Amino acid sequence: MTSSYRLIFAAICLSAVSILLSLAKGSISISFQQLLFNASDQTHLIFWQLRFPRTIAAFVCGGLLALAGSLMQLLLQNPLADPYALGISSGAALITLLLMLAGVSDMWLSGGAWLGSLLTIVLILFVTRKQQFHPHTLLLAGIALACGFSACISCILLLSPAANLHSMLFWLTGDLNAVRFPWFALIVLAGGFIICLILAPGLNLLGRDEKEAKALGLPAATYRLVLYLLTSLFTASAVTLAGCIGFVGLIVPHITRRLTGFDHRIMLPVALLLGGSLLTLADTLARSLFAPQELPVGMMMALIGVPVFIWILQK
Repeated sequence: MTSSYRLIFAAICLSAVSILLSLAKGSISISFQQLLFNASDQTHLIFWQLRFPRTIAAFVCGGLLALAGSLMQLLLQNPLADPYALGISSGAALITLLLMLAGVSDMWLSGGAWLGSLLTIVLILFVTRKQQFHPHTLLLAGIALACGFSACISCILLLSPAANLHSMLFWLTGDLNAVRFPWFALIVLAGGFIICLILAPGLNLLGRDEKEAKALGLPAATYRLVLYLLTSLFTASAVTLAGCIGFVGLIVPHITRRLTGFDHRIMLPVALLLGGSLLTLADTLARSLFAPQELPVGMMMALIGVPVFIWILQK
């Protein structure tokens, strides 16, 4: 077995361990022996209605953010880029907070997050179309929109009644509480991942040098557009599912490149598995450390991500 396949196998094993831990641990520990042979109705309800959907949602969200971060750093040619660099999360947050202020149901909140993400995607495409989606133009347009949206979000938080602030801050920090089974996000992850694997040889050329890629016949502008759309779709799906969770899309691509090198045929599968495992473990800690109280998973991810990122910088 080659080193690449060993890495993928190790990442699969880590993913399985993280999912099993997440299913077993929480405010109430549930063993699989108990679940199969001596489970009460309450245990079945906790496992199938709460813990299982939340575990799958955490893994899918982490995989989406890791893939989005890997593609975003390639698209912008910037190692500090993350899935939120283009302001997509800020657009989603703005519409979601407005709907929270209006007191709508959770289903409308998910729709609002998608609407905000799509509006931001369209605005950036409109602004950067004349420059053929050049990385610098994309980044500057995203930063400008993110700053404007952040100002609006701050205004909403200042003017909101105290009864709404807790739920708003939880969502902004990143929250997987009461999440449903993520059918749509799972479909986006599976379909987008297949497209990424198909594009992987071209991504390898684009990552080396754009002029060399063009000389070899690669349509660089088309690849940048597809990268932008894939990254936006992954980010929008993750934000709609769990709110704004940082550091997964920033540190996982760096760790993955150190392990696998720059071959996207190996890097992207490993990044997906590591991102899903990392966020699943973070969510398990968030609901287990101070049980029955729960921390927002985004807060736990930041506590893990900061020292890891500093360690990466030192290396």
